[in-house]
Amino acid sequence: MSSTAIINVQVFDGENIHPDTTVVVSGPTITSVGGIVPDGAVVIDGKGCTLLPGLIDSHVHTGVPQLGLALRFGVTTELEMMGHWTKGQRGEISERDDLADLRSANYGLTPPDGHPNQLTKNLDLPAALPHHSGGSPGDPLLIHARTTDEAIAFVRQRVKEGADYIKIMIEEGSVFRSPGLPTLPLETILAAVQEAHNHNKLAIAHALTYDAAQEAARAGINGLSHLFIDRGADSSIIKNLTGIFITPCLCLNASILGKKPTDFAADPRVSAKLPPVWLTHLEGSMGTFPDRNFDVVLKSVADLHQAGIDILVGTDSSFPVPYLAGIAHGASVHHELQLLVQSGFNPIEALRAATSVPARYFGLNDRGRIQEGLRADLLLVEGDPTSDIRNTLSIRSVWRRGTLLYSTL
Repeated sequence: MSSTAIINVQVFDGENIHPDTTVVVSGPTITSVGGIVPDGAVVIDGKGCTLLPGLIDSHVHTGVPQLGLALRFGVTTELEMMGHWTKGQRGEISERDDLADLRSANYGLTPPDGHPNQLTKNLDLPAALPHHSGGSPGDPLLIHARTTDEAIAFVRQRVKEGADYIKIMIEEGSVFRSPGLPTLPLETILAAVQEAHNHNKLAIAHALTYDAAQEAARAGINGLSHLFIDRGADSSIIKNLTGIFITPCLCLNASILGKKPTDFAADPRVSAKLPPVWLTHLEGSMGTFPDRNFDVVLKSVADLHQAGIDILVGTDSSFPVPYLAGIAHGASVHHELQLLVQSGFNPIEALRAATSVPARYFGLNDRGRIQEGLRADLLLVEGDPTSDIRNTLSIRSVWRRGTLLYSTL
């Protein structure tokens, strides 16, 4: 089996920095960190560069082209929070080294006509779901619930399909300019969370308002896939969210508040890698809740982080349709890292939020770190992103399971 040795490289291993190190990859696996170069290895001189674990986007809605786009930016794993995949499709993706790897909740729990129906109703999504469902032939596809029994049946069907975790919507619509959407009763949320835990699955809530986040906490949720944006964090919510991880999706929050990532999109390290449709999409914003201050959102994530609540990098990247503008697969992970640092994280803390921290929460024990015996999902960048987070965009090489996908060396 051929080996590749990356020498003279600074390594961020998912937790800590190691200067002037040699990392050896054999096949799909990291076989040595800090050891010697084996005979016959292909040698890459990483002087002046930093080697990172492949990045993890902890909130997406994705398809095959999007998985390819993510990998172009060093995002080697996407965690989908609502989607539609068969077991066969998932298996094919896991073996394709030209795509980011995928984990998915499959369809998320919502009441009839609840979120995200107001966004997707014109896409004929329910009609497409049976084609993508992983349930047994003849099983009625469950895409909604109101009662506790319906919620339990919904969770069981997602588990049967092979969902990696369970997604629950708590959304009344105001932040999307759709106030008054149907919402799930608390007892239904409680039943879904308990059933998820009965199957050893994480229960993750969509919650973009303060009250929704409080309700999620009361229900015993494991994680929030958004950060509330209608008001700032206070001692009450910090107390209630302690022990719950949060994927704030700050780039989405900025978009909802009408802030366009103009400077980020103009960076040639971003614009040159994005297809025109995605660059145009990234340059826009949703603007559905423009009367709030993004600085308050940044302070909230900083306060939660300082209180010891784990923060994960996620973008809510989806599809290039106008009402989801301001975000792009792969690229926006780097924007999210920059926004975390803007909020007060140091660069190492931000990088952990895109590597080892999501790997730990989602049971991705083979990735998220650079360590002997782990999967060789790697990102080599020029410069030192542990001192200047913007250097994550200076991509030199990307490996997925030891396969070199992109290189400017």
